[in-house]
Amino acid sequence: MYPKLITDALATVRYPGTGKNLVEAGMVADNIRIDGMKVRFSLVFDKPTDPFMKSVVKAAEAAIHTYVSPEVDVTILTESRQAPRPKDERLLPGVANIIGVSSGKGGVGKSTVAANLAVALRRMGFSVGLLDADIFGPSIPKMFGIEGARPYVEQIDGRNYIVPIEKDGIKILSIGFFVDPDQPTLWRGGMASNALKQLLGEADWGSLDYFVVDLPPGTSDIHLTMVQTVAMTGVVVVSTPQAVALADAVKGIHMFTNDAVNVPILGLVENMAWFTPAELPENRYYIFGREGVKKLAEEMHIPLLAQIPLVQRICESGDEGSPVAENADTLTGRAFMQLAAALVRQVDRRNLEQPPTQTVKTN
Repeated sequence: MYPKLITDALATVRYPGTGKNLVEAGMVADNIRIDGMKVRFSLVFDKPTDPFMKSVVKAAEAAIHTYVSPEVDVTILTESRQAPRPKDERLLPGVANIIGVSSGKGGVGKSTVAANLAVALRRMGFSVGLLDADIFGPSIPKMFGIEGARPYVEQIDGRNYIVPIEKDGIKILSIGFFVDPDQPTLWRGGMASNALKQLLGEADWGSLDYFVVDLPPGTSDIHLTMVQTVAMTGVVVVSTPQAVALADAVKGIHMFTNDAVNVPILGLVENMAWFTPAELPENRYYIFGREGVKKLAEEMHIPLLAQIPLVQRICESGDEGSPVAENADTLTGRAFMQLAAALVRQVDRRNLEQPPTQTVKTN
């Protein structure tokens, strides 16, 4: 054997991230060592957390066995151009409170609540970050009118960090900034979870009082990845008063309070609690049922943080990229400010009762 046989074999393997072969991409280190039928070399990746690392190493080994000899004893090491994160370094060290906004099912206005909660907290004077963790249906960029924004990467202490987009004083990241908005995100659970970890751990979030996370609807790998990756302060569960929505909200509550997850439920939000037409601001029409979330909160002994009315302006504001909480003089603006104030009281009470620590059990 000689080195060119090895590099020729590796040239048949393509790196999925760029489509280039390993030699062309400069991923084969200049340290090929051959001893009889033994070969040893390194593959160089951009990041130590590269999602394709294991599959590329296996493909490289298979290529040598196929194009050189099945008798070759192959040892492949991996290197990274980026400095690895220290093992004892916790994620989001500058974030005081991590708040998940969840719902048992889609269509109940969870993202609208998350976006307006972030705006309301910012209006109260807090430093705020907002992460769109709905990997398969990101809507936060649309709600803030920043669909065309593209985050850039900045090197800090030898590592590359994504710099969040800032809008109205809120630091925002979403997978929607990195994918074609007209195409579906056809990823398996593992890829989606890795994407979430990158948005959490490889972004320069800095110091924040509140970090609001818009979680996907239902219960999924994303929820488990979130609670296993960072110590969450607690979760806000959003539901409409409709019975079918409440049934799914209960499942979501049980998921977070399960012994293996153990994340506090800070409170419930009854969204679309009633319909109020703009021309009749004193009128209330309970088109999705009356006080279903309020009754659920009483039954489960969970605080009801707010009842948000359904008004046309909420939909228009979301489509226009201007959350209604920016105007605290409106009916819905006041409702979201009340929600933010109630959440802050719950967080302060919890932090006084116990330090923000969390233990997650994994199988």
